[in-house]
This record gives sequence, structure tokens and C-alpha cells, in this order.
Amino acid sequence: MNWERIQGNWKQVTGKAKEQWGKLTDDDFDVVAGRRDQLAGKIQERYGVAKDEAERQLVEWERKATDSWFTK
Repeated sequence: MNWERIQGNWKQVTGKAKEQWGKLTDDDFDVVAGRRDQLAGKIQERYGVAKDEAERQLVEWERKATDSWFTK
């Protein structure tokens, strides 16, 4: 799955992101608004992980993305 598709459907995939990163708030997701670098920063901030770990988590989450995430 490419990030452009995730970003373009951000409202639909925030539920999946909340499942993955439960410490992030609704306000965090509103601020992120589908921007990958912003999400990585919020993961670092809330979970106290390094940038490379936040990036690793994002890559793993992005790899899990399937078409079912985007059904209406």
C-alpha cells in the first residue's frame, strides 16, 4: 500500500492507526492529518522511541494496509 492512498483516506484509516498506537489521541490524529512525518513524530513523542523505531513501526503498519481498510 502506498502512503498517498493512506493519506487520501486518512479519516477511514484512523481507526486502524488507533488500534496500532492507542496512546495517540484524537487530537494527535487531527494534527497528523495523514502526514507520515507528523505521525512518526507523534509515535516518538507518545511512546518514547527513537526515530528509526517509529519509522520501523510505520513501515510495518503500512505493509498491513489492505483494500479492506478503504471500504465505505
